Amino acid sequence: MKPFVRPFALIVAALSSLPAGAASHEAQLAAYASAARAASPAFAGFSAERGKALHLRHFAGGKPDTPACATCHGTDPRAAGRTPAGKVVEAMAISITPARYTDPAKVEKWFRRNCTEVLGRECTPLEKGDWLSFMLGQ
Repeated sequence: MKPFVRPFALIVAALSSLPAGAASHEAQLAAYASAARAASPAFAGFSAERGKALHLRHFAGGKPDTPACATCHGTDPRAAGRTPAGKVVEAMAISITPARYTDPAKVEKWFRRNCTEVLGRECTPLEKGDWLSFMLGQ
């Protein structure tokens, strides 16, 4: 019997084996695609449109003061956001903040934290890939 390994642990392990800073956005998306395919053989690719919808959607399962990604990150990924505590959050769009999404461990840390706060659960590999596809296109 094989032990169950959480998908994000597989993603971090795969990407962490690359030299620091060398994990390209394509490699991150490929790792999410592999995990998404493992979760659903019907996986047909990521969608920036689904990522945008996820970013703007309001969820009831997370913290009441953060019902959507856009609550803190704003509706325009190219603009800075603000947490409920008033802390400024740099723009999420890679065109504005090019250093974003270059450290796979950090990407996973923030997905884990923010998905739990907003959705009330961890994001699926499909959701992560869709959302990242949306941000990479901004």
